[in-house]
Amino acid sequence: MKKQQIPTLSSTFEQAVAAALSPGATAPRMAVALSGGLDSSALLHLAHAYAQAHGVALYAFHIHHGISPNADAWLAHCEQACAALGVTFEARRVQLADKQKSGTEAAARKARYAALGALCAEHGVKLLLTAHHLDDQAETVLLQLLRGSGTAGLSGMDAANAAPELLANPALVMARPLLPVSRKQLDAYVAGHGISHIHDESNDDSRFARNALRHKVMPVLADAFPGFQERFARSAQHAQSAQRLLTELARQDLALCLDGDCLDIGKLRTLSTDRSANLLRYWFGTRNLRMPSAAWLAEMQVQLLEARYDAQLLVTHPDCHVRRHRDRLHLTPKLEDLEGTREDEFDKSPGTSFQWNGEAEMAFPAYGGVLHFDPAGEGEDGLDPDWLRAQQLMIEFRKGGERLKPAYNRPTRGLKYHYQALDIPAWERGRLPVVSTPKQLLFAAGIGMDCTQLAGGAGRMRLRWQAV
Repeated sequence: MKKQQIPTLSSTFEQAVAAALSPGATAPRMAVALSGGLDSSALLHLAHAYAQAHGVALYAFHIHHGISPNADAWLAHCEQACAALGVTFEARRVQLADKQKSGTEAAARKARYAALGALCAEHGVKLLLTAHHLDDQAETVLLQLLRGSGTAGLSGMDAANAAPELLANPALVMARPLLPVSRKQLDAYVAGHGISHIHDESNDDSRFARNALRHKVMPVLADAFPGFQERFARSAQHAQSAQRLLTELARQDLALCLDGDCLDIGKLRTLSTDRSANLLRYWFGTRNLRMPSAAWLAEMQVQLLEARYDAQLLVTHPDCHVRRHRDRLHLTPKLEDLEGTREDEFDKSPGTSFQWNGEAEMAFPAYGGVLHFDPAGEGEDGLDPDWLRAQQLMIEFRKGGERLKPAYNRPTRGLKYHYQALDIPAWERGRLPVVSTPKQLLFAAGIGMDCTQLAGGAGRMRLRWQAV
């Protein structure tokens, strides 16, 4: 029997890069995320050898956060290491704008990946390599377990994936070719090849969760359970498999329940609670919204699924509003209040008076849009432009009681009736202005023109509202 050959770091790297690419594809350009530490320095050395053997253009990108007093020295070290290898190097300085809100670790990570994605786009790089390894995977799984994560979190890191929401670069694949390799193996590789590297003192600070695990918990686990990292990695692979099945099921359920941009609540009710929650998480993911907690999701299901048919319910998500209208579930953006909005629906305060002098359009920022004055189409009735110029016009949000006659053969009805007939949700109605003269309503956004002043003839005008 032929003796099985033990894979080397080089062969592991080659296999991982090949797996990250489409079948038969090559990577004419790839980049290494280079911090200058032991892990990424080993990655740079391996990538350089691969690039030379396969005729690949290699780049190294360094992100300067400016947090450490040694940051400038690290940048200089990386630049020198790349110059010695003949690798194209570029650094990007970033500022952590929201670290008070999300914490230094999260803010640095967000800024780092956004900058890496931008650098790859600028240089036409489609494959970005990071130095995450087996011990990092074990730490990630344990961290997610301590946070009470589900299968998605316990899946850990993929060997390769696209992450446009993180990298802001949909064309980019991020690969982790060292994921099967232990920190101990990398240590030996760096020592054996005489690779110089820097030490980031922040990695010694046990106030950070990952560092606390690395220095206080993992050594104890290693003593009691040697090789636990490989077993954690296997558990992550099982979780990845389970998550793929959940995603496949959610995709099928979404196809069943989706009605345009909304979910059909009647069909959603036919699913079990767990299956419904799985679908909702997937739906949020397709909209690039942050994943809700289990408690938040359960409360949302109770409120939105069990309420009566005509209830106008709102659940606030950090990134959007979740609303229900006529047995449909909507995800709507959080919009700023408009200056023209009344204190309440029936506030009698005046709107904005204006005169039309033949403009093709007039912007009304206080009402969130632009009012267009379009020539009437062939066979369409419109307003006499001379008459329209002579009017003192008013734009405002409805006060209540306004009525509109949309056509000569149709009765005059209240705006609320028209909105309901057109299936316009209540939250949209509050941002739809009306245009009138002192005596008469001329136009209601979302509904159309009142026919009372309309007539045929050349040069007639029609009003149209465009929200911005």
